Amino acid sequence: MRLILICALSTLAGCGARPVAEPEPRIIRVEVPIQVPCHTKDVAVPPWAAAGLKADDTLEVKVRALLAERRQRIGYERELLAANSACR
Repeated sequence: MRLILICALSTLAGCGARPVAEPEPRIIRVEVPIQVPCHTKDVAVPPWAAAGLKADDTLEVKVRALLAERRQRIGYERELLAANSACR
């Protein structure tokens, strides 16, 4: 019993004599994705070619205006797709 007591006291004395050092600060780099709002230029709606058609215009004028408006629409859609894909 005495031997156990002496061992326990010597162990406690050894632990108490050691100076307690504060842990050294470490820098840890954590990469986290952050959402950033996308800012693109607004795509302007073109003045449509068929908007100025009148009921008494000839068939040829109406067809040409509708074909021109189709080309306008295709270009407008490409601009919208380009603005949309810029935000990805």
